[in-house]
Amino acid sequence: MIGRYPDFDVLDAVDTWDDATRHVVLARLEPPGPLRFFTRDEEPALRAFCDTVLAQDAEPRVPVAEMVDAKFADGRLDGYRHADMPRDDETWRRVLAGLDHTARSAYRAPFAETTEERREHVVAELAAGRLVGGPWDGLDVPRAWSVVMRAALAAFYSHPWAWNEIGFGGPAYPRGFLRLGGPGQAGAAGREPFERPGALDVDPVREGA
Repeated sequence: MIGRYPDFDVLDAVDTWDDATRHVVLARLEPPGPLRFFTRDEEPALRAFCDTVLAQDAEPRVPVAEMVDAKFADGRLDGYRHADMPRDDETWRRVLAGLDHTARSAYRAPFAETTEERREHVVAELAAGRLVGGPWDGLDVPRAWSVVMRAALAAFYSHPWAWNEIGFGGPAYPRGFLRLGGPGQAGAAGREPFERPGALDVDPVREGA
C-alpha cells in the first residue's frame, strides 16, 4: 500500500471476478519458485537490474525477476523480434553480461555489487544507447533496452500490487464499467464506485519532468 492510492486494494473486488479470472490473478500472489532459465551467475545482475529500473528498493517487491524467468523457461516468447536482434531470451542474457562488463570496467565490481547510484548511472547509459565493449559489441543497444524493458514492465504491471500503486481497478469482467465518460467528465462524477481518489493531487507527468 504505497504510492498515490495507499487505501486502495484491488483484491477488495475479488468477489466480482469469475472463477477463471480469480484463479489467474490470485496465482500471481503465490510465492515465486527458484529461477529456471537464468543461471546462478546471471541471477544477481537480473535482480539488481529489475529492482533498479522499477525502483523497487524495499519489500514487498513484485517478483519481476521470477516472472521474466518463468516466461523464458516456459518458452513464452512474444512471437516477433527485430530482424537484426537475437531472440529476446538471448538478448536478456547479453544485457545482463553487458551490465556486469560495464560495472567491472567502470567500478571494478559486478553490477549487483555496485552502489545504487552507480547502478542507476549504468542503466541510464543503457537507456541512452551509449554502452560499448564486450557483450555490447554487435548488439543494437537501444533496441536491447526496449526488449528488456518490455518484458520487465509487462511483468510488473500484471501484478495486483502494481495495480494498487496506480489505482487500477483490475479486471472488468464480468463486472463491467458504469461510467465511460470522456475527458470532459473527469472527477468524482466520472469515477467508478470501486475507484478511490488519489492521496495526492499532483500531475505525475509534470512532477517527474
